[in-house]
This record gives sequence, C-alpha cells and structure tokens, in this order.
Amino acid sequence: MNIIFAGTPEFARVALERLHAAGFHVSLVLTQPDRPAGRGMKLQASPVKQFALDHQMPVAQPHSLRLDGKYPIEAAAARDAIAAAQADAMVVAAYGLILPQWVLDAPRLGCFNIHASLLPRWRGAAPIHRAIEAGDAQTGVTIMQMDAGLDTGDMLLVERLPVAATDTTGLLHDRLATLGGRLMVEALELAACGGLKPVPQPSDGVTYAHKIEKAEAAIDWPLPADAIARRVRAFNPFPGAATALAGEAVKVWMAAAEPAGVAQAGALPGQVLTVAADGIRVQTGDGVLVLTELQRSGGKRLPAADFLRGFALAPGQVLDGAGAQKAGR
Repeated sequence: MNIIFAGTPEFARVALERLHAAGFHVSLVLTQPDRPAGRGMKLQASPVKQFALDHQMPVAQPHSLRLDGKYPIEAAAARDAIAAAQADAMVVAAYGLILPQWVLDAPRLGCFNIHASLLPRWRGAAPIHRAIEAGDAQTGVTIMQMDAGLDTGDMLLVERLPVAATDTTGLLHDRLATLGGRLMVEALELAACGGLKPVPQPSDGVTYAHKIEKAEAAIDWPLPADAIARRVRAFNPFPGAATALAGEAVKVWMAAAEPAGVAQAGALPGQVLTVAADGIRVQTGDGVLVLTELQRSGGKRLPAADFLRGFALAPGQVLDGAGAQKAGR
C-alpha cells in the first residue's frame, strides 16, 4: 500500500518507524516546519522529519494546508505533492495542522488518525495528560477515519491500556505510541482487503482534552492531595508541576498522596509538616502529599534525600504554588 504520513513529534515518529518496518511505501511525509529548540534556540527538525530523511522519504513542511489561508503558496505546493503521491491512504499522528476537506478527500481510502484515547473521551490536543489528571483507570488508542470535525470520525480499531497509579505522561506516552504504531499497521492491512468496519462514535461520554498551558503547572495547594498527585504525574515531563519557597521556584516531578495522612492542627495548605530522606510531607486542602523527586531552578532532578542536601527546607515553612510563576519557572 502506498501511503502519505503526516506527523511531527516522537509519538508520530514511532508510528512512522513501525509502518516503514512493516513494508508500507511512504511516498510523502508531511511534518511541521523546523522550530527553534535547546539553549541555543537553533532550528531543529521534528523527530518525524529526522526519521524520514534518514530513510530517504520525501518531506514537505507547509505552515498551513489552507489554500485560502495565510500561506496559500505553501498550501498549493503541498496540494501538488499530495496529488503526485497518488496515495491509497494518509496516516495522521499528532501532526499539529488542521486538514482541510480537500486533504481528507485526496487519498483513495481517506485519512486515518492515531488518537491516544478511547474516543469519544478526550478528543483534542492533550489526551494522555488529561487522562492521568482525571484519574482514569484505563485509556488506549483509537484508529479513526478522519472527517472535518475535531476527532469526531468513525472508529476503525480500538485497544485499551490500563493506567497505573505511578504512570507519568512520559511513561504512558511511550506505551501508547507503541500501541498506536501496531494498531495502524493492522488497520492498513485490513483496509487493503476491505476488512475495516467503521463504527460511529457514541454521542455520550464526550470530553475534550484541552491543550496544556504552562500556567497550569503551578501547584494549587488547597486542592486535595490525590488531585495534586495526579497533576504532578500528568505534567511530567511537560510542563512540570511547580511551587516556590521564598521566591525560588522548585519543580516537583514525583509525589504521592499519603494514605490517611494526618495533618498538624492548624497547618496551612502548602505547609511543610516533616522533612525526611524518603520524602517531604506537605499539607494540602485535604490530606498530605509526599514529595519524592524535586528540582531547584537551574539544578537537576533529584530524589528528596539528595535535594535536601542542597536546599534548606524545614517543617513549618509554606510552599507557594502561585509564587512559582512569579519566580520565572
């Protein structure tokens, strides 16, 4: 089968690698333009582009695919490249651009999307983060026939994965990326022989996974301990949950709600209760949160014991989530 692949980050690169290994002919790769990254802010190719170039796949990087938009010349060039590819199908995985109807109609079999949730739950940009933040017990991958809506197309294949109590977005991302690549290979093999059976998404259970904003990372200590713990895991590795002490930003990478954690009488949300090598116990709006991996500004991620050797923290001090933003985290 001859396919076009559209994707940008590591999640998509895993799928492209799996499709290449399975023997599909990739006649064109669409990916986002190179972006500044790193300390030097040098232009850096996306993981998908890097893989495509390493395997001699043609690459196009339009800023937009809208023929009537801000970049009509780039969109027209992409239209010509897509037409020349004469693809049977387009595979889309975390591409980052809206596909106009002319793109959806271009391949013979249409466009197939790898979405990292059990649709219709968590349509949108950040399904992995939001599933962890909400405390979902399971998630998965949906292979979807794309239409003009936001993740509203018919479901083609679905497979579930459990969400462990210690899963971060980084860990869950890797498992879902591997699953997504495998399912897409299966979907294309079925499509080649007419074996796919589209199923409309149910109208009940629709939720939206809105894009993660950096401002969300500030720890809101009046929240319950288990809610904060979920957000810490959801924002690991990006943007990283953050708090502050005396104006210095501190990132919290791992934390857990203490079962039946008992606060000191009169303790404030964010107040440090005890400091020990195995964790820093902090009062929340409901329960106690134990911080086990932290990072001071400009430092490295460290277990609590190592962090405390270089950061003076004592019982009674109060951590400030809102102050993390002011400290320029």
